[in-house]
Amino acid sequence: MREATGSRLAPCVACLLACALLSACNFAPAYKAPEPAIGERFDGAGVADASPASGGRLASEVDWRHFFGDPQLQALIAQALDHNQDLAASVARIAQAHALYRIQDAAALPQLNAGASATRNQTPLSSIDPELANINTSVTFNQYTVQAALSSYEIDFWGRVGNLSEAARRRYLATVEGDRAFRLSLVGNVAASYYAIRSGEEGIALARHTLDDRRHALEIAKLRLDAGVTSTVDYDQSAILVTQAETQLAELLRSTEQGRARLQVLVGGPLPADLPKARPIGDAAQFGALDPGLPSVLLTRRPDILQAEQQLRAADADIGAARAAFFPTIALTGNLGAASTQLGDLFDGTNHSWSFGGFVSVPIFDGGQRRAQLAATEARRDELVAHYQRTVQTAFSEVSEALIGRRRLQQQIASQEAAVQAQQRLAEVAGLRYDNGISIYLEVADARRNLFAAEQQLIQLRAQALQNGVSLYVALGGGPN
Repeated sequence: MREATGSRLAPCVACLLACALLSACNFAPAYKAPEPAIGERFDGAGVADASPASGGRLASEVDWRHFFGDPQLQALIAQALDHNQDLAASVARIAQAHALYRIQDAAALPQLNAGASATRNQTPLSSIDPELANINTSVTFNQYTVQAALSSYEIDFWGRVGNLSEAARRRYLATVEGDRAFRLSLVGNVAASYYAIRSGEEGIALARHTLDDRRHALEIAKLRLDAGVTSTVDYDQSAILVTQAETQLAELLRSTEQGRARLQVLVGGPLPADLPKARPIGDAAQFGALDPGLPSVLLTRRPDILQAEQQLRAADADIGAARAAFFPTIALTGNLGAASTQLGDLFDGTNHSWSFGGFVSVPIFDGGQRRAQLAATEARRDELVAHYQRTVQTAFSEVSEALIGRRRLQQQIASQEAAVQAQQRLAEVAGLRYDNGISIYLEVADARRNLFAAEQQLIQLRAQALQNGVSLYVALGGGPN
């Protein structure tokens, strides 16, 4: 009996092996990355920027912990990566995409189900044989069964199931790259908000110091006015300087406090009270040295570009699945079990049963549905190609703008530092000239007003340089985080 059973199963096993060999067909187009028009180096990058000899490291090699030198900023970034709610949602999206991939990937494997049942039936003899209707008795039947069944399993001749699984996998990888892009963006937003607050705090300190000086000057002007030494014009000029400083201070307080509120959302809660001491915004150690590298490196490092590439690969797999839908679908079914009226005899060889079968579904007419589905997937791929090209263009534009900004802002800061020094000397000379009766107080007021404006402008330029440094780090794809 066993030899007969084995001889029957041998053709089935051979059929399964043949199906496995034939299932290597794949109608998905071979992936070829679009070739964006990129130059040999970024716009705005000088010779030193294009060479590692400048002392900088590639952004892909620099972790944010090593790039940002301010310990207070490092603590805030770490808190944001642990508690930001948008980041938590991004992590949940990765888990969803991974689960969907696992569900789709499981379709490539046979689905086996096992079951067992036991029934007890009582049947009157009259229902079995009408001639026994005068006998008032019944027969009791017991039925025990156990079976393992192979549900409809599609043999993937044309790669439809495999391409659906590949599309799901690529979309999962796209969410992973999307999460990296979000983390990098979060790091950049925290750093940008932090530097805006720090520049506001330095501006507030300058405004308060200036206001104290001007209030003291106003008191002197009032004494001189009361003594008849000066006119009301000098006093009014001193009063105007005070109100201007008060207005500037109020504006800086408003923008800085609003910036702290935005930063709290980014870090996912109140700012800690025990933060490390911050560095001055003019400190050269705010950033690590950074080399932009070659443009081609950006294509393999920036997460939003990699995300667009994974989405494009998923579209290729979708096309393969849509093309395979034009061909016949072949599926297998099977069942192996045992049945007996006695539980003790259930697994005897004479009570075993098995079945094996298959079916073929051939598409004949569907009103153009399959053709429309293929056209839709091909159009979707064309859209993603354009999206990929646009993502690359945006990335190169952001890097070029940041490199231009890095160079020009350095020049502006150097010029503004010289301007502040000149304004300081001018204000000192104007004060001496007024004290010696050589000039009127209007000259002093103008000099002090211009000095205050120049100092605030220098703070803003330094803040812009820091913001630009953050933008360059993000634009280059950052490092592992």
